[in-house]
Amino acid sequence: MKKNNIVTNKTPHALAKSLGLAPTDAVEWEVRYSVTKKIIETVKNKLITVTQLAKDSGTSRGRITRILKDDTFGISLDVLFRVLGATGLDVKLSYKKTT
Repeated sequence: MKKNNIVTNKTPHALAKSLGLAPTDAVEWEVRYSVTKKIIETVKNKLITVTQLAKDSGTSRGRITRILKDDTFGISLDVLFRVLGATGLDVKLSYKKTT
């Protein structure tokens, strides 16, 4: 019986490399994670309803529920940015050179 090697990665970039994916995938994961966590945090703090957030962001209640459950697979970044904007926050991007 063949023994499987266990690989542990500490960063999204290392994980992408281990999986044979492009480094750009890791960048998307980091942005998606950060925006999703901020949406969840803001909705909890401001006590915004799912219905109101869906209406203000122009998306469905089902999609908002998925975001609040930290399930953003298949949800584009532009939708996440719209939802974040509907919470009253703006997105500010900064760039740095990768090593």
